[in-house]
Amino acid sequence: MFFKDIVGQEGIKDRLIKSVQQGRIPHAQLFVGPMGTGKLPLAIAYAQYIMCENRGETDSCGVCHSCKKISKLVHPDLHFVYPAKSSEKKDADAENDYDDTISAWREQILSNPYFSEADWYAQVGLANKQGVISTAKASEVIRKLMLKSFESDYKVMIIWLPERMNVQSSNKLLKLIEEPPEKTVFLLVSENPNAIIKTILSRTQQIMIPPVSRESIALALTDRLSVTPEKAHDISRLANGSWYNAINLLNAKPGDYFQHYSTLMRLCYKRDFKGLIDWSQEVAGEFEREELKQFLAYSLKLTRESMVARVGLSNISYIVGEESGFVQNFSPYISMNAIQEVSDEFSSAYEHISQNGNPQIVLSHMAVGMARFISQKPED
Repeated sequence: MFFKDIVGQEGIKDRLIKSVQQGRIPHAQLFVGPMGTGKLPLAIAYAQYIMCENRGETDSCGVCHSCKKISKLVHPDLHFVYPAKSSEKKDADAENDYDDTISAWREQILSNPYFSEADWYAQVGLANKQGVISTAKASEVIRKLMLKSFESDYKVMIIWLPERMNVQSSNKLLKLIEEPPEKTVFLLVSENPNAIIKTILSRTQQIMIPPVSRESIALALTDRLSVTPEKAHDISRLANGSWYNAINLLNAKPGDYFQHYSTLMRLCYKRDFKGLIDWSQEVAGEFEREELKQFLAYSLKLTRESMVARVGLSNISYIVGEESGFVQNFSPYISMNAIQEVSDEFSSAYEHISQNGNPQIVLSHMAVGMARFISQKPED
């Protein structure tokens, strides 16, 4: 993984490169930021630069023995920890189960390093469940890092989503993070540092990874994926600083979410309660849980854009095309108070779906409840 492969984040790249060049590599760093901003790719590119045998001024060489192995994620001194299936087995057997996922882990990163937690769980058959970093894995980390380096001067341990460590595994790793073996580097990659125990947080140097700039997203879309400048501009506005979102927007089936949203609003306007129940059944049957969450987040965004339209600020709207036309035409039928009520319905449905609520029941309750907030006459 090269720094040049990462979208944007030039300031962060420069900071990481200088830490190596100046011989000031902190032994424990925590990369923190929203999903899709490049935290994991940055950690891997940083590890490759640290372990490269012929570093350049701005990137690793890519041709040395170390770089070639890291490019395939098989370097014996580069270790990964990530959430996996919880196990009641003894440490050795649980570790064997964990190692069964390493091929899937490499495949996931090599195919697309900008993946979500839900993508990873789907890859390893944990859909609708949450993975954990077990005490068995913590024990294995300790065992591996206490050994001498195999090929590199440094050993690097990348812990993806350390917030998924339970208390026991956190406490096991705390002493090692506090006093690591010589030339051992911990890189923790988190989206929710508040869920990490404070004793570990206090022993890491936090690096905030900001949203990717619109310009960087648009440039990457045009240069890497041959997207037209106009489309790249629109996607970069909607991506909200996330390359992950940008790729999803690029690959989304045109109009799928919008079609379902506009149908819902029209059924609410008509007070067509049978149609709303049918709509709920259709959407619940079409989307998996994570995609349904994305649809609800999209709907919440589009509803809030109605508020922007209501106060005459369409020039700063983050929607384009038919979405913009629909919001302009439909917003007079939702009062300012009703916009908040409708937003609350979408937010509540999102929360219940996240907590493994029955999709059809959650959507039916949301849709029927929402109908009372849509006026059948334009509001002033």
